[in-house]
Amino acid sequence: MKKITKDEIKRIIALSDAFGPSGMEDEVSALVRKELDGVLALKEDKMRNVRGVLNPECKGPKIMLDAHLDEVGLIVQAVKPNGTMRFLPIGGMAASNLPSSLFDLKAKDGKLVQAAVAAKPPHFMSAAERTGAPAIEEMVLDCGSVSAEETEEYYGLGIGSFGAPAVKGNFDEKKGLFFGKAFDCRIGVAAEIETIKRLKGKKIGAQVQASFAVQEEVGERGVYANYKELQPDLMICFEGCPADDTFQEPYMIQAALYKGPMLRHFDRCMITSPRFQRFALDLAKANKIPVQEAVRSGGGTNAGIVHQEGVPCIVIGVPVRYIHSHHCWCTAHDYEAAVELAVKICESIDEKVLAGF
Repeated sequence: MKKITKDEIKRIIALSDAFGPSGMEDEVSALVRKELDGVLALKEDKMRNVRGVLNPECKGPKIMLDAHLDEVGLIVQAVKPNGTMRFLPIGGMAASNLPSSLFDLKAKDGKLVQAAVAAKPPHFMSAAERTGAPAIEEMVLDCGSVSAEETEEYYGLGIGSFGAPAVKGNFDEKKGLFFGKAFDCRIGVAAEIETIKRLKGKKIGAQVQASFAVQEEVGERGVYANYKELQPDLMICFEGCPADDTFQEPYMIQAALYKGPMLRHFDRCMITSPRFQRFALDLAKANKIPVQEAVRSGGGTNAGIVHQEGVPCIVIGVPVRYIHSHHCWCTAHDYEAAVELAVKICESIDEKVLAGF
């Protein structure tokens, strides 16, 4: 497989670092538009969805590439008299992961203010508290303030302030290993960007459409606007999918690091198009691209929305350890295999293939 470039590494880390919880994807959408400037014309709607068409002159089947821009985060619900803040999660975060976690909160002036989810010292815990994690409604954020007035006036924080994990990414070149936050789905965003760049200028039988959607983590809310505008015939949904290689029995591991992207047959929101899925798996095998297959009891993607419109969809998921938490790992190997497979699919789709689905 092709070796990852310095530009790709820089792009992936920048996307990981970007502040972008659901509803506040501005910074991420701006990065996408910057990366694809001169490659294709992109439009951004008022939700911050981004979309465009790589080769609009092509009259072949329309294949929409999609990845979501947002990450899990939180929103301030209220400020307490002592200056700490009650909050609600944005997306699925486990309560047990939150105490002592550091978040960046977006202040009224646009600056980021760090706040920790307060962890009560064990000296003050009851016996019951020592053996169980508190519920989210019992937790508070602490930015170092001593009053509600200081939180609101000095720090610029209050009801409606958005938060995202305060983590900076890095890359171990020897291991080909990325560390950071928000690889669900920023590694998917990076894979889509790179796929589009590699397809630029190629003569192919399909029209390639770009969809970068908002608010996936709160119910796949943004992708439908892109679908409605683009009206695709097929969809490839890029994802940062949950790796399971550190907690499953060996026979149940279906998304391990360094084993290639995961193509899921089933999750709680979609039964994957069997014919499109088989086409992708056969193509991967013919081109010696490593992939993994999965059947999931949970999870959901933007494809769950689009497939309900009669559009054959597949999910190409780059395995990410510990998604929906602060500290995640994924690999250049799996990212590159995801890009190679997506490029091959786009090069291979024509009217005859589409008719076979």
